Amino acid sequence: MMLRVLPFILVLLLLSCARTYDPLTGKTVYTLLPTQEEIKIGRMYLPLAIDQNDGRYPDKEVQEYVQKLGKKIAQHAPRKLDYRFYVVNTKQVNAFALPGGFIFVNRGLILALDKEDQLAGVLAHELAHVNARHHARFLEKMYGMNILLSIAGIFAYQTRYGDILMQFGKIGAQLLSLRWSREHETEADSFGVRFSYEAGYDPRGLLETFKIFKKLDKVKQPEWLLTHPLPDTRIKNVKKLISQLDLNKPLIKDSPQFHKIKQKLQKTKTSFDLFYQAKEKLAKNQKIAALDLVNKSLQLFPNNNASLTLKAFLLLTEENYREGTELAVKAAQLDELYFKPHFFAGYGYFKLGEYSKSVQFLEKARELIPDFPDTYYFLGRDYEALGNLKKAVENYRKALKLTDGKRGWEKDAQRRLQKILGI
Repeated sequence: MMLRVLPFILVLLLLSCARTYDPLTGKTVYTLLPTQEEIKIGRMYLPLAIDQNDGRYPDKEVQEYVQKLGKKIAQHAPRKLDYRFYVVNTKQVNAFALPGGFIFVNRGLILALDKEDQLAGVLAHELAHVNARHHARFLEKMYGMNILLSIAGIFAYQTRYGDILMQFGKIGAQLLSLRWSREHETEADSFGVRFSYEAGYDPRGLLETFKIFKKLDKVKQPEWLLTHPLPDTRIKNVKKLISQLDLNKPLIKDSPQFHKIKQKLQKTKTSFDLFYQAKEKLAKNQKIAALDLVNKSLQLFPNNNASLTLKAFLLLTEENYREGTELAVKAAQLDELYFKPHFFAGYGYFKLGEYSKSVQFLEKARELIPDFPDTYYFLGRDYEALGNLKKAVENYRKALKLTDGKRGWEKDAQRRLQKILGI
């Protein structure tokens, strides 16, 4: 029986594959994940990546600097994608990418570096991961024949709220915590050195970055080393690659702009340090101490969107709905891709009885991260209060489908749903 089914499976596999040109090797390859689907996946997980890293750094000049630097290097990458670069607030010393060309630099990484060529080397390395399709290859290997049903199903706008939505968080967790193999890192180093060099940067900046990471590792392992293993053989390979290049030609080592940007981050570092201390206090349920720390954080940097969001949460839990909602709205305005403040603003407006405003923020929260069950429950409450019972039913059903049963509103949602349906 299995022998008879095998040819059918092979035919189905071939039909599922897309033929594409690999610009790195110059060869035609077959993939289950075409470029457009890869971009969709990256774009859909963009808000999740931002949320898990405490929002984007709230400074236009900082964002534009990294975007400009990244785009300059990306011009020398063979995959011609609409690359996007983001600086996120987390203190972790790391950089990472999502499928389709979405690349993130942590605030903590820039603070750990000394020169622009070091940052260029890291960006080039992450660009290399995208150009080698490492994320796409991971998804293909992980999901095999199910890729078109699971991944594409989630990210097709008309079907992404179906049963397959249950896998959204699982896939996102895997994408955001990928630990590359030595083979992947060797390949990314090879292309990364090439990209930075062709963009005019001194490739030795990457070696200097390795030294910084090794030094930091003696105190506390940088996040980058957890996801990008750095054995001595890898350092030797990079040295060998660089030795084959003409290092006598003019190469960019540093720029005044890099130090201007780093200085900006340095000025707000204490504010973010206080934010992380507040999170630690909150984890121990020490809310008064957490609020005191977050207030100090905002005194130092009023636009600290991570602290604004945390303070909003603390006030909302204490039923100070008006001020908590106002702070959440401010944080959401500072970063339209940051999920938490949008959800908190929607929740706050619901508690204030301003249902239309609540819908506005909760619908945005739903678009950003579509598998958070509380969003649907409060949308259901909003729509029920506004008299839109069809929308209320739709959202209650989704909330109950996605919940883990421990949210606290499940019985109420079930009761309201049954009442509307007349069951």
